[in-house]
Amino acid sequence: MTAAHDDRSGHVIVHGLEGLGLRVVEHLVALDLEVAAIDDGARPGAVQAASALGATVVQHVDGAGAALDAAGLREARAVVCLSSTDLGALETALLVRRLRPELPVIAQIRNPAVARAMQADAGVLVLDVASIAAPAIVEACLGAQGHGLRVGNEVVQVRTVTAPRDGMLRDLFGEALVPLGVQRTSTPGEPEVCPGRDLEVVAGDQVSMLGQVAAWDQVMPPTPAPAPPAGARHRGSAAEEREPGPVGAVRRWSRAVANATDVRLRRALLALTLLSGTAVVLLMVGYREPNGTRMSLLDALYFTAETVGTIGYGDFSFRDQPSWLRAFAVVLMLAGVVLAATTYALLTNLLVSRRLEESLGHGRVTGLRGHVVVVGLGSVGARVVESVAATGTPVVVVERDEDNRYLTQARAAGARLVSGDATLAGTLDLVNLGRAKAVAVLTSDDLTNLEVGLAVRDALGDRDDITVALRLFDRRLASTVRQAFGLTDVRSTDELAAPWFVGAALGLDVLGTFYAGDVPLLYARVQVTSGGGLDGARVDAVTGRSRVLAVRSPGEATTHRVVRRWHTLHAGDEAFVVGPHEELLGLLARDALPAAGG
Repeated sequence: MTAAHDDRSGHVIVHGLEGLGLRVVEHLVALDLEVAAIDDGARPGAVQAASALGATVVQHVDGAGAALDAAGLREARAVVCLSSTDLGALETALLVRRLRPELPVIAQIRNPAVARAMQADAGVLVLDVASIAAPAIVEACLGAQGHGLRVGNEVVQVRTVTAPRDGMLRDLFGEALVPLGVQRTSTPGEPEVCPGRDLEVVAGDQVSMLGQVAAWDQVMPPTPAPAPPAGARHRGSAAEEREPGPVGAVRRWSRAVANATDVRLRRALLALTLLSGTAVVLLMVGYREPNGTRMSLLDALYFTAETVGTIGYGDFSFRDQPSWLRAFAVVLMLAGVVLAATTYALLTNLLVSRRLEESLGHGRVTGLRGHVVVVGLGSVGARVVESVAATGTPVVVVERDEDNRYLTQARAAGARLVSGDATLAGTLDLVNLGRAKAVAVLTSDDLTNLEVGLAVRDALGDRDDITVALRLFDRRLASTVRQAFGLTDVRSTDELAAPWFVGAALGLDVLGTFYAGDVPLLYARVQVTSGGGLDGARVDAVTGRSRVLAVRSPGEATTHRVVRRWHTLHAGDEAFVVGPHEELLGLLARDALPAAGG
């Protein structure tokens, strides 16, 4: 990394130090750029961290104008607005646009209508963290179909698979797939990023590769999903749910009824059924018609219903029957009335309370399987709900705030809503956790997300067929949680979003951020600048842990997918590269600098 950034005009102002803002500052400082950070009320630890990184911290105490002036707006090259509120970002962005109309302004605005107006009318580039981060959560929840990338005129997929046996990546996966990351399972630690194909792996290692779908299907043919382990303590299983025929239908219906009713109603129904069954048997055995014939089954059912219902049409009577049968009739009438009244009362209570619960968002989820449970309905959660529902997968949302602004949006997407605390076993039981496909924990608090994730893991026990995707803002905490608790699908929204804001501030062409296994990677396009730092450079001289996926020469319509390490980049080449955020942002910034000795 070179320090020649001083030859370019000005520093970068970052307004807002909470979470994402601090991560953006960290990226910019790593690129040897001067950063002025405006603190609009972040926690003290964030301010101290920004100062320790080398950023100049300015307090927002006398309004946005005074803060921008103190941060050196006149000499700045770009402003990134990451206030904790849309109003704060809006105010700062509009003020910068008025004071320095030519300056690049990038803002995080969560409200879609405001974001569209800011881009169309004020010329502010608005980036939505929810849109950036949600795809990584959705991919973790819906399975191993991978992350799609467009490399030139081709579409490829990044998938994470398990090494089937010991051997080199070249021998296991061939030349058509490009290795992006290897996570050792036998010796846990930092993953190996963008290794060579000669890397030795052992069976069980998690390998992330990139390639066309046809190549993936040839190397790793699709296999049916395994059934949940036998003896799982949760209600139902995938095999039982798919059981065909009348027996399977009866079992599914019985489970649905059992889940929809409480124990008191089930006991009352059972007692009423036993009493009525006994009455039918005794009537068929002991009742005699005036002509001496016995009752048929249908007549016995009819007379039992008449007696329990206290209707009495006069077509049957106990008057001329044996004494023991008349005595039983007294028991039948008294007990039948009590049980029938109890059943009606409990059933009415169930129906009324269920309607109230649905209106308040407390509805119990019954009969669902293969659904995704989303805990926390913020901007990211709402986007995940919409994306998952768009695939036809049922969605259940757990949200504590009954006044949440996104509830209407979730209902419109077809999600079922449950109000409650997801750390409690009762709430997890309400969402049919045992039948779910995945759980996405997406609240706005790291501690709450960790508590819910551990509660879900505890409720699932030894089951590993249900994905638990966890959102954590702090990337270091995310790494620690993966290693300490074995929650593999931990996603840092700040890690995914920060490179987009940095790239936009520097005028770089960032195409995407995604996770390859547990490794966050950046995907970008480099248009090699004449006389820039990449003009005339060999690929192996400019990439360490990054990988050049393809190169398109000037005037050519197709890209060259096979790029050797000795390939030389020339002015006008269009290179598609992938790698760790810090290294790739440095590579993109280097292209704009003069070549060494130039």
